[in-house]
Amino acid sequence: MRPVLLIAGTRPEGIKVAPVYLALRKANIPVLFCATSQHNTLLSEVFSIFNIVPDIDLKVMQAGQDLFYLTSEIVTRMKRILQQVEPSVVLVQGDTTSAMAAGLAAFYTHIPVGHIEAGLRTGDLQAPYPEEFNRCMLGKISTYHFAPTSQAAAHLMSEGHSHKNVFCVGNTVVDALRIMKEAILQGKISITPVIKN
Repeated sequence: MRPVLLIAGTRPEGIKVAPVYLALRKANIPVLFCATSQHNTLLSEVFSIFNIVPDIDLKVMQAGQDLFYLTSEIVTRMKRILQQVEPSVVLVQGDTTSAMAAGLAAFYTHIPVGHIEAGLRTGDLQAPYPEEFNRCMLGKISTYHFAPTSQAAAHLMSEGHSHKNVFCVGNTVVDALRIMKEAILQGKISITPVIKN
């Protein structure tokens, strides 16, 4: 069985994709976690708290990185990974350059893309920039759209996506919070209160 390939490059992506990764593993579905490391240290902190070790790390982060560098490096490095892994689907989250570039690489190699947190729209490609473009681009190339709200699902339907491929699933950050709450209550994570003077 070909694995699901999950992508995360930034801290928010890591937080929101971690519950999906853990749920797939719990269901015994073959899954690999690929970090682009668009944000290296911040993403590592997320992996640490969720007890996740990425199977693949593209290690793209460098000083002074810009959108040109990130996009070209992620697409190029993902090509090799996709050829080696041959996943059944690539799951990306949100509206980062990591999500857009990994999704584009999957599209170029004819691998279905699943977009988590799909359908968010402002209607202005400049706000937020470049996130609105990334969202719209992923909307065009994704096969499966996992919308966090009914409004996001409605946006996708209005863009012509089949209702069979649009799923209103809620926001995975809620699942991340539930996992953290359970870990705190079970004593697996300790919290140090911040006292303000």
